[in-house]
Amino acid sequence: MTDLLVREVRAVPLDLTVAGQPHAPGHGDAGSRPVDILIHDGRVAAVGTDLPAAGAPELAGEGRWVVPGMWDHHVHTVQWALVRSRPDLSVATSVEHALSILGGALAADPAATGPLIGWGHRSAGWPQPPTTADLDGLSPVRPVVLISGDGHHGWLNSAAMALMGVPYRAEVIQEEEWFAICDRLGDLPGAADQGETAVLDAVRDARAHGVVGLVDLDFSPSWDLWPGRLEKVGPIRVRTGVYPGRLAEVLDRGWRSGDPLPGTDGWAVMGPLKVISDGSLNTRTAWCCEPYAATHPGGSVPAGAPHLGAANYSEDELRAVVELAHGSGLEVALHAIGDRAVRQVLDVLQGTGARGSIEHAQLVAFADLPQWAGLPVRGSVQPAHLLDDRAVTEQYWPDRTGRTFALRRLVEHGIPLALGSDAPVAPLDPWLAMAAAVHRAPDGGEAWHPELALTPAEALGASVDGRGLRVGEPGDLALLDTDPLAAGDPVEQARVLRTMSVSATVVGGHVVHGG
Repeated sequence: MTDLLVREVRAVPLDLTVAGQPHAPGHGDAGSRPVDILIHDGRVAAVGTDLPAAGAPELAGEGRWVVPGMWDHHVHTVQWALVRSRPDLSVATSVEHALSILGGALAADPAATGPLIGWGHRSAGWPQPPTTADLDGLSPVRPVVLISGDGHHGWLNSAAMALMGVPYRAEVIQEEEWFAICDRLGDLPGAADQGETAVLDAVRDARAHGVVGLVDLDFSPSWDLWPGRLEKVGPIRVRTGVYPGRLAEVLDRGWRSGDPLPGTDGWAVMGPLKVISDGSLNTRTAWCCEPYAATHPGGSVPAGAPHLGAANYSEDELRAVVELAHGSGLEVALHAIGDRAVRQVLDVLQGTGARGSIEHAQLVAFADLPQWAGLPVRGSVQPAHLLDDRAVTEQYWPDRTGRTFALRRLVEHGIPLALGSDAPVAPLDPWLAMAAAVHRAPDGGEAWHPELALTPAEALGASVDGRGLRVGEPGDLALLDTDPLAAGDPVEQARVLRTMSVSATVVGGHVVHGG
């Protein structure tokens, strides 16, 4: 921790009620008289005008706007870092289109024999589903692993299945079986070193967006990796999650949520137990109360058969693991995308008294929101997903689009929100997430169910981990070149957020970006 005096910055008023905190607009409105912020021993010690320096280094704000540092509450750190260097199949509109993109990547390095790992395809809207034979025809010898854009299935060729010790099958591999394979990709020769180098670059990029903290929900046990990462890249705040398969390791160490991780000087702490209770919309495994409206030609679900998705755990199984974590002092982060999955985790959370979050809550039944409102449970949501999922939602859930990404309804029920990206499913860019929450459309596009949008002040309040510019808070700041609450309609407000320039990022009094 260190000292720093930030001179002449304009405090942006936040609506922290969306994060479950009292409304605290801070000292002055955006555009009002600039103030100074003194950080002592890593925390805000004073906010006012013409503060004495008291020997602290100074950072010239020059009238720029200031907010507490941004947090991303849902990140798969290594996958997020690696995707930046992997072939991008996110634009593919069919199997043939994906194979064309992949063919270019293979041709770029014809002598390579190691696995080619790609990212981003979203096959739910394709005319035909992807098959193993499709990839075998393109690359019969070199292993190919393609990770779907939602992270819930892998498209592998036969060579990759043999490499990973997976019995041959003709279709994609999904959910729990896929997660285990994805985790083992890190054991391939050279993969660990490549991943760690990529993480350092990705952290620097996140801090350039004003990010001071993230919740790391990697499948691999990252708690032993963050000491080395922080030594190399410098301060960023981290909460590391654990999945049920490795819960015993954390319990053996006696760690509770919030406990500092050894060797990290308190920058990294133990986070929640993460449980993936259902699947995803793109893979059509999200668990719903009503059937999906369509099935894939040639897919695994017979044409005309009701398809609801599926639970990954029975209610008894889910309750048992949540009770164990809660009784051991861990918060929980329960992935639930379909409305039936949300209902199941609400019942489990109410029955166990566990604290934490529901991750995603992409589709909700409004009748379940009063139950949620009575629980100490955040909605950890990723607004930028709606930019990718709008078309497939209209295809498979056309009768319930008004209940997807229902941020306004959560706020109306007093359910605290915490925004994130689910990177690499969406870019780790809090300003993109906020813009999507405010306008619910790409730049210049027509808003999708605008009645469910947030205001810019609400989106900001849900992006700063409940922090305000108050004495005693962590000395984490982002200095902005533009007023994020600029006047205008939602289209213009979203454009301001989407194009935000962060001139400096401060973590615990350390200037980690700009200056």
